[in-house]
Amino acid sequence: MFLKSDQGLELAGGTSQRGFGRLAAAPTHTDWRARAAQIDWVPDLGTQIGSRDWWRGVATCTALCAATWALAPGLNRPLIGNVPAPLTGNEWEEARAQGVAPLGLGAGTGRRMAATDLVRPLAEAPERPLIELTATLGDGDSFTRALERAGVGRGEAATAAKLVGGAATLSDIPSGTRIAMTLGRRASRSVPRPLEQLSLRARFDLAVTVARATDGSLSLERKPIAIDHTPLRLQGLVGSSLYRSARAAGAPARAVETYIKAIATRLSIGRDVSSADTFDMVIQQDRAATGEVKLGELMYAGLDQGRRKLRLLHWTAAGERNPDWFDAAAAQVERRGNMGMPVAGRVTSNFGMRMHPLLGFMRMHKGMDIAAAYGTPILAARDGTVASAGRNAGYGNFVKLNHAGGLASGYGHMSRIAVRGGQHVRQGQVIGYVGSTGMSTGPHLHWEVWRNGQSINPRSISFASVARLAGRNLSAFKRRVAELTQVRVGR
Repeated sequence: MFLKSDQGLELAGGTSQRGFGRLAAAPTHTDWRARAAQIDWVPDLGTQIGSRDWWRGVATCTALCAATWALAPGLNRPLIGNVPAPLTGNEWEEARAQGVAPLGLGAGTGRRMAATDLVRPLAEAPERPLIELTATLGDGDSFTRALERAGVGRGEAATAAKLVGGAATLSDIPSGTRIAMTLGRRASRSVPRPLEQLSLRARFDLAVTVARATDGSLSLERKPIAIDHTPLRLQGLVGSSLYRSARAAGAPARAVETYIKAIATRLSIGRDVSSADTFDMVIQQDRAATGEVKLGELMYAGLDQGRRKLRLLHWTAAGERNPDWFDAAAAQVERRGNMGMPVAGRVTSNFGMRMHPLLGFMRMHKGMDIAAAYGTPILAARDGTVASAGRNAGYGNFVKLNHAGGLASGYGHMSRIAVRGGQHVRQGQVIGYVGSTGMSTGPHLHWEVWRNGQSINPRSISFASVARLAGRNLSAFKRRVAELTQVRVGR
């Protein structure tokens, strides 16, 4: 229902004049101030360019600039400030001592006090009472020379070297060893500083200290270091690469190479070893109480192939000078192979009938001629003993070696002999140098081989020998195998 009020407004049924249809009251001053406060007088002039708000901002900026210009004193009228009076006298000196001024003005930087009458200039700067320094032994260096380079006097360096040499062999101190030293005050600059103290690791199990005693002499103090000699045992799967797997297990490169060579004496690494096989190696290990670890030679090499287990021990048999890889199960070592070429060169004449280059007629050539540069090293083709070494008619300088199994080998026309009669030589050892002595047309090696006194073709020689252990040597061998196989993995 709609009603008409006496003011001419239609009202909805039931509503009063205080509701929807009442007239709005006239605005007050407070309402104008609230509206003005809601207006943005300083809008962003970079947006809504040309709009009402933008023009309002332009007007505000213009008004502010005009008010600033009207109130400014002018560009040529400076503002007078309160400047303190300049410092003079003692105040200036104290401020200068603690102030920082440009170096271009002759001033210094930092905190310093000006010199007074009590300050006397020094003729020379005083030396430090003690100098602590470190010297390092180089490759091929001597202990005495290292001390002298560090500033130790020649006499005291020799005394210190003698003291250290009494505790350890100086030549056995490895290169790279660091020598910590303390040098004391000297009487004048013309003499070296005295050695007050010196310390180094003379051996893996010994540290030494050389110190000056109360009477002025140098004395040595030994500091033994406890060493645990328990070997290191490593095991793991061969995987895609035996070398990489062993290195990843923690074996040093030298031990891995020795392991592969030992296994290769019984198996073909590429054909007989699979990725599912398990390698087993025991390496010499020294662990110092100070935390250092030193790994040595490979002592035991094993390979588990499931049905077959290969176990090799590095052992020196009775009567032998050098160790070899013995089978732990059979207590024997097998040596197979051919005689290696004794010199790197070019074969110019083989074994058999030939026209002699000097005599001019057909003659049996009982050896092999290998041309090489003058002075090239000649190596022993196999382990043996020097039967003779000296001049031998047309062979010139000649060396004959006796080998096991009734074999012997001769090396002629040498320029120089490097062995003597009765000496034991290993395969690959230098026994002389290529020359052209005797009946020779140029520098070369005449290599001859005999079996039971009969000359044979050197290229046809192959050998296979088996050495077995017995008696006390066998018992000691078995005890050693048991000790190494009981070492826990990772120790």
